[in-house]
Amino acid sequence: MSGFRSLPLMRLATGTIVLAWPLLVGFGLAHNGLHWLLPVMAVLLLLRLFQVRKQAGPMRRVLQSVALAGIALCVASSMLKAHQLLLFYPVVVNLVMLAVFGGSLWSAMPLVERLARLREPNLPPEGVRYTRQVTRIWCLFFIVNGSVALFTALHGDMRLWTAWNGVIAYLLMGILMAGEWLVRRRLMKRVQP
Repeated sequence: MSGFRSLPLMRLATGTIVLAWPLLVGFGLAHNGLHWLLPVMAVLLLLRLFQVRKQAGPMRRVLQSVALAGIALCVASSMLKAHQLLLFYPVVVNLVMLAVFGGSLWSAMPLVERLARLREPNLPPEGVRYTRQVTRIWCLFFIVNGSVALFTALHGDMRLWTAWNGVIAYLLMGILMAGEWLVRRRLMKRVQP
């Protein structure tokens, strides 16, 4: 396994499987191809689990939890022949992210502050307050996104599920990240001498 962890192509493949989950599941359900796609997805997620096992940083446990959730859903879906279980992966991802980000609000250093300190070890007090606010905003995003993902999974309309979980949610996430980056830049210009 150690040889696979260092291959950039394998890292790309395992990262892509996590991001492309809605599109792969939508394709597999539409074309009756999950019987061969499920084992491939599970193996790639298992490789992802091994890859992130030795990573340092605050996101390691998040990535491990997401990979484990995907593996569990692949195995359960295959064993129970209930492929609708795969539709709940985005819900589980949002729950994991909410638990990690939200749980960090009760620690001495929220997750966004830990991430910010990787680039700016001497974060000013304004930056600390800002990162706490950003952590709260991400928690709200995970609640809303997870709720919509749950609705789409329960509703059963594959076009709606794929559109939300495979496109719209990523666009909203990108907009939130870009907006946060712009606000952070303005804040840092104000606090720097």
